[in-house]
Amino acid sequence: MNRNAVRAAIHIAAVFAIYLSAAMLIPAAVDLYFGHRDWQVFAFSALSMGGLALAVAVATQGRPPQVTTRFGFLLVNLLWFTLAVAGAVPFMLSSLDLSVTDAFFESVSGITTTGSTVINGLDHLPPGLLLWRSLLSFMGGLGVIALGLFLLPFLNIGGVSYFRIESSDIEDRPFERFQTFAISLIGIYTALVFICAVCYAIAGMRGFDAVNHAMSTIATGGMSTHDTSFIRYANTPAILWIGSIFMFIGALPFSITILFAVRGRLDAMRDPQIRAFAGYCVMFALAVAVYLRVSMDMPFFEALSHSTFNMISIITTTGFSSDDYTQWGPFAVACIFVATFLGGCSGSTTGAIKSYRFLILFELIVNGLRRLIYPSMVQPVRYGDRTVDEDMQRAVVLFIASFFVLWAIATILLAATGLDLTTAMTGALTSLTNVGPGLGPVIGPVGNFSSLPDAAKWICSAAMLLGRLEILAVFVIFTPTFWGR
Repeated sequence: MNRNAVRAAIHIAAVFAIYLSAAMLIPAAVDLYFGHRDWQVFAFSALSMGGLALAVAVATQGRPPQVTTRFGFLLVNLLWFTLAVAGAVPFMLSSLDLSVTDAFFESVSGITTTGSTVINGLDHLPPGLLLWRSLLSFMGGLGVIALGLFLLPFLNIGGVSYFRIESSDIEDRPFERFQTFAISLIGIYTALVFICAVCYAIAGMRGFDAVNHAMSTIATGGMSTHDTSFIRYANTPAILWIGSIFMFIGALPFSITILFAVRGRLDAMRDPQIRAFAGYCVMFALAVAVYLRVSMDMPFFEALSHSTFNMISIITTTGFSSDDYTQWGPFAVACIFVATFLGGCSGSTTGAIKSYRFLILFELIVNGLRRLIYPSMVQPVRYGDRTVDEDMQRAVVLFIASFFVLWAIATILLAATGLDLTTAMTGALTSLTNVGPGLGPVIGPVGNFSSLPDAAKWICSAAMLLGRLEILAVFVIFTPTFWGR
C-alpha cells in the first residue's frame, strides 16, 4: 500500500465528511423551526466538521490513485469509520450530553442501519436529534446499497445482485452509464421513503413521526421516535402492514428494483434469492401467527398482523417491534432467534447472512454429499441458471465461517464485561447482523443498550461495523500481506 493510495483514500473520506456536515443543517433548521436551542449545536457541528473536512480534503488533494483491490478495502473501512466519527459529534454536543462512548455507539448504530440505542426518553427528545438519527439511517442505507452493488463485487467478497444483472437472460444492464444508474438509485430510494411516509400519515401516524419512521423503514434501520418503537401502534393494523410491506421492499436487491421500476422488467424478479427470502418470510410469519392463535387465543388477523410485522422486521434486520415478543412463548422466541441470522437479499439495505449465501451454501452441501458417493463426479455449483465461480464459493464459506467465529468471540468478550449469557449472546448476534434488539429484559424489544458497560458498548460498536462491512473487508486490512508491497 503506497502513500499516494492512503492520501487519496483520506481525501475521499474527507469529501464525504463534508457532505455529512452539510446534512447536519437539516436538523438544525428543524430545531430552529420548533424553537429548540439544539439548532446551535447542529450549526456549530456542521461548520466545525465541515471546515476540518474541507481542510483535510484540500491538504490531501492530488492525482487520482490507481484503483486496486487494496485501495478499495482501505477506502471502504476509512469511509465508514469517518462517517461514524463525524455522525457522533452532534450527539456529544447536544443537550443530551452523551459521553464519547454513547455518542459513537449511537452514530454507528445509525449509519450501519442497526437501530440499537443508548438513549432513554425518545418521546421527549428534541426533534432535531430524532431527525438526525433517522437521517443517519437514511444515508447509511444508501451506503449499504452502494457497498453491496458496486464495491463488494469489485473486492470479490460478495455482490450476487450485480452478478445477476449481467446474466444471459437479462440482455441489458439497467443503464449504460454508472452516473445514470446512481441517480436512478437515489431517486427510487428517496421516492420509496416519500411514499412510505405518506402511507404512514394516511394510516394515522403523526407527520413528523411518519417521515422519521419512513426513512428507517426503507433503510431497514429501526430508528424510532418512541421508546416503545411500534408498540404504540399495536392497535392500528394498517400501520403494521404498511411497515411490513416497505420493510420487505427495502430488503430486495435495489438493482433489480430499478430494473423493475424503470424498465418494467418482471423477469428481474426471478432472482432465486428473492424467492428464498420471500419464502422464509411467509413461512415464519404464518408459523408464529398460528402459534399465537393456538397458545394465546389471539384473533387470527391480529396474530397475523403482529407476527408478519415482527418477523419481517427481524428477518430484514430492521428491528422495529409492535409487541414484547419475548413474552410470546418459547416457539416464537426460537423463531425470532433463528430469524436474526437470515437477512434479506444482496444489494439491499439489510444485514445478517442474506439469502443468496444460504442458497450457495446449500448447493455446496448437496454437491459435497453427492461426491461422497461418486468421488469422481464433477458437478458445478449453481445459482439459478448460472454457475457460481470458485471466488464466490470461497467468499461465501469464508464469510459464514468468520461470522460464527466472530459471534463466539464477541459473546465471550461481552460476557467478560459482566453481562448475562442471554444478553451477551444476543447482543453480539444482533450487533453483527445489524438487527437492533436482542433477547432478554436488558436489550430486548422493550429495553435498550444504555445500561451496558462502556466496554460492552465499544464491543457492540465494533461488531456493528464488522457486520455491516461483511467482516472480511475489515479483517483483510489487519493482515501483513495487505500492507506489503
